[in-house]
Amino acid sequence: MELLRVEHLKKYFETPRGLLHAVDDLSFTISQRQTLGVVGESGCGKSTLGRLLLHLIDNTSGKIIFDGEDISNISDAKRRELCKRMQMIFQDPFASIDPRKTVSQTIAEPLRVFHLGSDREISEKVAEMMDLVGISPRIRNAYPHELDGGRRQRVGIARALILRPEFVVCDEPVSALDVSIQAQIINLMLELQESLGLTYIFITHDMSVVRHVSDNILVMYLGQVVETANSEDIFASPLHPYTQALLSAVPVPDIDHKTERIILRGEITSPINPKHGCRFASRCIYAKERCFHEDPALTEVTGGHCAACHFVKEINGL
Repeated sequence: MELLRVEHLKKYFETPRGLLHAVDDLSFTISQRQTLGVVGESGCGKSTLGRLLLHLIDNTSGKIIFDGEDISNISDAKRRELCKRMQMIFQDPFASIDPRKTVSQTIAEPLRVFHLGSDREISEKVAEMMDLVGISPRIRNAYPHELDGGRRQRVGIARALILRPEFVVCDEPVSALDVSIQAQIINLMLELQESLGLTYIFITHDMSVVRHVSDNILVMYLGQVVETANSEDIFASPLHPYTQALLSAVPVPDIDHKTERIILRGEITSPINPKHGCRFASRCIYAKERCFHEDPALTEVTGGHCAACHFVKEINGL
């Protein structure tokens, strides 16, 4: 069943040089208990998209429909109530957690903000959540600087889930962690998704991570969607030249495996007042004259597999 639908979502920021098109005409859906992976280079608009969905920033235009209700333009009171159902796990647990609060105080904060229970009830809920995310009771009175990155991120996850939301935006939740800890946190999040019935949007630049966690994947480039499909199809047969370049950079743990790395050359198109045409054209080895003057539409190439490229069939021999 569909939980979230986004229709033609846009977010432009004013700059001295003009309008920066951070998110430019995005449309997609996410079903309940599913994970949509959003991937792309730094600066492509992934984090801006996550903040738009939770109304941490206002959109320029477009619709966000959550559980059948249009929440694109809502009052502050409605936005506050929506926080109980939609939460965010941030990238840097050290920056997103109040250094003056203990572990238990941090996790309890959402409950106190919404006045959900007595002190005793809140304490019991915090203890239950700490156990659920694997935080030892002995550190309930510890401060963030006393914890390693993995434990701090578990605190951030516990705080996000203490209100038992349905939808969680995960904004690069493991990129600030040691590689040895990343797998633990990813597996924890998958277990929590199963046990609590969560729906995720998982924002990352790591293709290996997104493959492990996602049901469907959306590839962004300079504020736009260039390819979308289920995870298996994206990795088995990427259609867009940008996606192909991203996947060519993913390391394979096999000494005999030879991958031809696709090196992207050329100047990155400015997202400020962009001209008509494909924004990837200046770095694309397949680009032709049409690519620099005509916007490519996101079209279905094979069953459910969509790409925004004028010559996608020609490039892939379809």
